Amino acid sequence: MSWPGRVFDMRDTLVRMVLLDLAGLCYLLFVPHSASTPTTTQWILAVLAFAVALAAHRLPVLNLVTQVALLAVAIALVDDFTINQVGASWALLEVTMRAGRARAIWLAATLLAMVDLTDSIGDPLRQVGSGVVGLALEVGVPVLLGLVIRANRELGRQAVERAVAEQRQHESESRAARADERSAIARELHDVVAHHVASMVLRIGVARHVLTDLDPRVSEVFDDVHGTGTAALGELRRLVAVLRNPDGVRGDAALTAIEPSALPAALGAAIDRARQAGVTVEADLDLAIGSLDAVRGMAVLRLTQEALTNVAKHAGTSAVAHLVVAVRDGSVHWEVNDNGRGGVPAGVPAGGGHGITGMRERVEVLGGRLEAGPTDTGWRVRTVLPASAAEPSARPLPRDRAASAGAPAPEAA
Repeated sequence: MSWPGRVFDMRDTLVRMVLLDLAGLCYLLFVPHSASTPTTTQWILAVLAFAVALAAHRLPVLNLVTQVALLAVAIALVDDFTINQVGASWALLEVTMRAGRARAIWLAATLLAMVDLTDSIGDPLRQVGSGVVGLALEVGVPVLLGLVIRANRELGRQAVERAVAEQRQHESESRAARADERSAIARELHDVVAHHVASMVLRIGVARHVLTDLDPRVSEVFDDVHGTGTAALGELRRLVAVLRNPDGVRGDAALTAIEPSALPAALGAAIDRARQAGVTVEADLDLAIGSLDAVRGMAVLRLTQEALTNVAKHAGTSAVAHLVVAVRDGSVHWEVNDNGRGGVPAGVPAGGGHGITGMRERVEVLGGRLEAGPTDTGWRVRTVLPASAAEPSARPLPRDRAASAGAPAPEAA
């Protein structure tokens, strides 16, 4: 804020009074007067005016009444009462700037005008001059300046209110647009994706019962496809419910959370699924993952599922994948590397496919950064999810311990 703006800001009343008192003191000490020096009475009235201005800087009405009283005494006792005139005029300016009602402003102006006119009693010519010039300077200027400051302050307040109202309207429109978009996505998921997934699950189920003389390996594949499709259909239905009514199912948390105690079993199921696809998976899992918060637990599960799927898809079924999930000082260190072909996996653009993009976005939401790229022997993807709360540390599980859990991966709650 500029200096003129600060001088007339309501919060800087004391600053204004200090500057006013310093100006009055300089007037008494350095400005030539008709007498050689200011009289003792003039000094007393001036010091009283200075003290009242400082003491009552937050009480404009009391300051005005006191300053006007001192002016009345000065008019009667001293010849040069400029200090008290300025003090009373400034007090009127403060009342004009801060009064809650217009009536208080006009009553204060009338009081000062009546006291000032006492200096012209008995001298008609001087009374006319005082009424035209003196009152204009001592009463009119403070009132007009105060009204201008009040008007500018009111305009500023209205501008702020309009800006806040426009921001709220913009947020409301954005929420409405997002709600419409969610509804459209929900319709597409329900009418197209969920319908086709349900159809595939149904046909796999029929095939399992119709084809009775199947090779056990083929039957195992059918069972896995049927289970995976059923789980995907359940998650799709939950996603549709969230999109249609975010408040009713706790919004995004319904899609990004998992019960912490269920995370080890869910990771074990993801590892088993990758092994059924032919990938050899070695896992080092920290015992502390069972105490992670729900959001980071879901992130670890989704990252593991996507990474192991990419290994099976791009590195080949003969690849060996090594999964590490460790909790250190509350941060989750996650890594998957394989010994498949070096360089960028087949079919993945140099900038990463949609899978890696989705993994990166999920990690960045939690404050981490995903690293993905080729190594000397294959491909590696890793990240560190920062601590959201103090997590207890624990020794890592022996390799492959997590794979012993045969429960299916839980659906997003």
